Amino acid sequence: MTQLDTRAVHAGRDDLAGLGVHVPPIDLSTTYPLADVASGGAAYDRLAQGNAPEQAESRVYQRLWNPTVARLETALAALEASEGAVAFSTGMAALSACLLATVAAGRPHVVAVRPLYGGSDHLLSTGILGTTSTFTELSTIGESICAETGLVLVETPANPTVDLVDIAAVVRQAGDVPVLVDNTFATPVLQQPRLQGATMMLHSATKYLGGHGDVMGGLVAGTTEWVARLRQVRAITGALLHPLAAYELHRGLQTLPTRVRAQQAGAAKVAEWLCSHPAVDKVHYPGLPECDPLGLVGRQQRGPGAVLAFTTPDAERVLTRLKLITHAVSLGGVDTLIQHPAGLTHRLVADEVKPSRDLLRLSIGLEDPDDLVRDLAQALG
Repeated sequence: MTQLDTRAVHAGRDDLAGLGVHVPPIDLSTTYPLADVASGGAAYDRLAQGNAPEQAESRVYQRLWNPTVARLETALAALEASEGAVAFSTGMAALSACLLATVAAGRPHVVAVRPLYGGSDHLLSTGILGTTSTFTELSTIGESICAETGLVLVETPANPTVDLVDIAAVVRQAGDVPVLVDNTFATPVLQQPRLQGATMMLHSATKYLGGHGDVMGGLVAGTTEWVARLRQVRAITGALLHPLAAYELHRGLQTLPTRVRAQQAGAAKVAEWLCSHPAVDKVHYPGLPECDPLGLVGRQQRGPGAVLAFTTPDAERVLTRLKLITHAVSLGGVDTLIQHPAGLTHRLVADEVKPSRDLLRLSIGLEDPDDLVRDLAQALG
């Protein structure tokens, strides 16, 4: 198998030479011609059940299948060492599809380990999709599983404190229950949960996969069985990714390894500097030994990543003083973003597990880390 950097550039492009093009074409068709009613109906049935189209078969309708989206899915599956992938309009749409699939299978109970992205936590807490949830610690996952458990959900590194979770340990406790790992922060460049036994990997593709803050999307990579189930949910609910967004995300994968490694190098320097600042009480970053007690960096995760968090008194005032770093939600782009989780991304999380109001989350971009340090220095005072 080729190396990950090579796959990032070439995956999902196997058909281009046959098409006589160098760059993937964008198919914007919302509907496709049908040879006749019988073959069209057969194609519809096949696609609506989550299957790929047969060769020379009509794709019927964009909600069922699109070749531009399919190329992105093939590429992400190759990076995640998975059998396939399914693309959605957003990361939350992707998670919703996973939950709906568990409900449809008659196993609506979800076991989740906090912390999670605030939107994920809120979705589970409300039970709006028909799920019931048990939030638990890593050590008690097995005890929390019951006959109706259809999914175990973890996020590593976790949002917003970048806590690391031992995926292999989760899989052992889960037994035959599928494990879904939110791999948004690490990306396949730093971590491939499938190799640790996870069933599915979730991405808010809006973040690192796109990488430029200009496209939204969600992806789930996983086993053949789950890919078919999720395609069926997508076909029914209509949470498809637009072909133009798929093209942009596929293009983003080409530079993903280079971006992630450069951002990670900058994050390590910023984290080290923050540790020495008198106005900073605590720094959360997997590259710090105290933040990785299980030694997962280097064993499960190839590096500490480019997201960190830190606590400082009067955190909200610090945000107003920054000049180079942008105060905004989201992460994983080429520019550095900072935000206040308790007041924004995690404001709907239960009070007893809400992040401290002194906590700020920082996503390092591609700027020179010395410039970022200077901006943080003047903001912290």
